Amino acid sequence: MKRAIQFGAGNIGRGFIGYLLSISGYHVIFADIDEELVKALNDKGGYRVQIAGERIVEVDVKNISALSSLDERLIDEIARADLITTAVGPKALKAIAPTMAKGIQKKKEEKNTSYLNIIPCENMVGAADYLKEQVENYLDEDLKSFMAKYVGFVNCVVDRIVPPSYGKMEDITQVMVEEFSEWIVDLKAFKGDRPKIKGMELKDNLIPYIERKIFTLNTGHAIAAYLGYLKGYTTIRESIMDPDIKAIVLAAMRESGQVLIERYGLDSLAHEEYIQRILSRFLNPHLKDLVTRVARQPLRKLSNGERLIKPLKGTVEYGLENENLIRGIAAALSYDYPEDEEAVEMGRILKDNNTLEAIAKITGLDSSSNIVEKIYKEYINIKREA
Repeated sequence: MKRAIQFGAGNIGRGFIGYLLSISGYHVIFADIDEELVKALNDKGGYRVQIAGERIVEVDVKNISALSSLDERLIDEIARADLITTAVGPKALKAIAPTMAKGIQKKKEEKNTSYLNIIPCENMVGAADYLKEQVENYLDEDLKSFMAKYVGFVNCVVDRIVPPSYGKMEDITQVMVEEFSEWIVDLKAFKGDRPKIKGMELKDNLIPYIERKIFTLNTGHAIAAYLGYLKGYTTIRESIMDPDIKAIVLAAMRESGQVLIERYGLDSLAHEEYIQRILSRFLNPHLKDLVTRVARQPLRKLSNGERLIKPLKGTVEYGLENENLIRGIAAALSYDYPEDEEAVEMGRILKDNNTLEAIAKITGLDSSSNIVEKIYKEYINIKREA
């Protein structure tokens, strides 16, 4: 039986990636720093996934085990694995790179020339390229040559809303996910045979799919969160049920969608259907998706290549409407949740600098540009309304 290692046994790791690997016939070894969760997974030998569509369907995931991310046995597992996936968050990829490097070294020492493919399933463009660079930092030239021949680093785009569980759960292994899922993978990057995994789509050009997800789901999700926070809503569902917020989010996704239509020649009717499907996902009554979860790390979300500024720059490039994107960006700049370190830091930047210059610093846009002036005016309007 083929063996897969899933770095990260959190809700995405269990509810999305690990679930698909298990039902595709892999023995899945979860690697995580949460000792309590690792023990629970091993004690049960499986876990339950609740899939929330019009009704909740429960699926028991079997054929799994778990190891601490610090367990030396993980190096042996990497050396003989057929596939490695991750769902640890972009910032943690650097932390797992040394262990991966040791596993690849052990693979070479054991003369194991079977192919290994590594697919980071992170909300990050080029995650596989970044992880490869981090792993190479721990390899000599001989090991780099071995890795280049036998180890593939494969970029992908993943899409499934898996909000955290809240409150004390009797079974910490159980997870709820939405019914919709999308896992699109770069078919050209694999070494050896491409794996056959249910729910995985292989494409020869990821960029349109990456930007479609970023410019639609991520953009709309973030704007719903920031506007909802300003109105005191707790969940994304509450926010999107507000007619004013719904109208802005829908219009912003259409504005960003026009960029995709211009750039990649997407079918406008098909993309409108995609937008409407995203909107319906935000309304899922079974998912308690907190506004503060989706809005977290505003400095990252407002950075130049991210979900708010990147589509805005596209509207400028193609001379398109962007009024609602600007409204969403101004709402993000107004996010002042005191328990979010980035929100606190953003507030300090806005306070300690000229506001136009602060906006330019946060977004990476030119402080003298017309677009920064528009964001500034909308930001001031929000402050006045507050």
